[in-house]
Amino acid sequence: MAKVGLIAGIGVLPVEFMRAAHVLGHEVVVIGVVPDVDPALKAEADVFYDIGVAKLGKIFKTLKKEGVEELTMLGKVTKEILFKGLTFPDLKTLGVLKRLKNRKDDTIMLAIVDEIEREGFKVLDQTVYLKPFMPKVGVLSKTQPTDEQWADICFGFELAKQMGGLDIGQTVVVKHKAAMAIEAIEGTDKCILRGGELGRGDAVVVKTEKPNQDVRFDVPAVGIKTLMSMIDSGCKVLAVEAEKTIFVQQQDVLDLANCHGIVICAVDQEFVDSRKDA
Repeated sequence: MAKVGLIAGIGVLPVEFMRAAHVLGHEVVVIGVVPDVDPALKAEADVFYDIGVAKLGKIFKTLKKEGVEELTMLGKVTKEILFKGLTFPDLKTLGVLKRLKNRKDDTIMLAIVDEIEREGFKVLDQTVYLKPFMPKVGVLSKTQPTDEQWADICFGFELAKQMGGLDIGQTVVVKHKAAMAIEAIEGTDKCILRGGELGRGDAVVVKTEKPNQDVRFDVPAVGIKTLMSMIDSGCKVLAVEAEKTIFVQQQDVLDLANCHGIVICAVDQEFVDSRKDA
């Protein structure tokens, strides 16, 4: 049985990865690096450790002790941590922080990936066991987009790609082809809440992968929390990039979306171009 390491943050995505790996016969060694990781990780992991994100040296030693050679990083570790200050970082973590030329998402994650690989581990594609969770082009909900919503989806798709190219964020909220909110350090859910409030109902949420996305980290994902933020703020459409976005808790999300008349769809650049040319 092969061993896979999982450095886990908040959310259900690490749980889905662990379960998918188990189905394929892999043993999963989980390290929870922030408080409030999903309890299922501790309950179902073959081995579980609770080690703070600022203790990279201890994380590496633990994975080596367990015989892990391949690992992935999944789940939210809020970016505010790096701005509020890490609690008692060890020497390995301090070394990574010292080498950062800026604190953009990709800069931080690439530095961590480089450090992991310097330690002799292989960092896996985050989607390696999660391809079935990545929807193809189409409308997934019972409610279909209106022509006006399709126009906002196409506008938002291109805007999200531009923001991703600048390494700002992956999510935008738009209405009437105007940007209500752009995701930055606050994260997807707070972006949706802010954009929905400013849009005063019926806003469109679009999430895409960044151009030249490094699939070892930060692959876009949506789930029940995404939809709850939309309901709370009055957003009416969620469009994700087809075959590039991990959609977890799909049936629960779609059932809730259908109850609230919310559109959920998956689009790609080819589809967006065809809508513009129509």
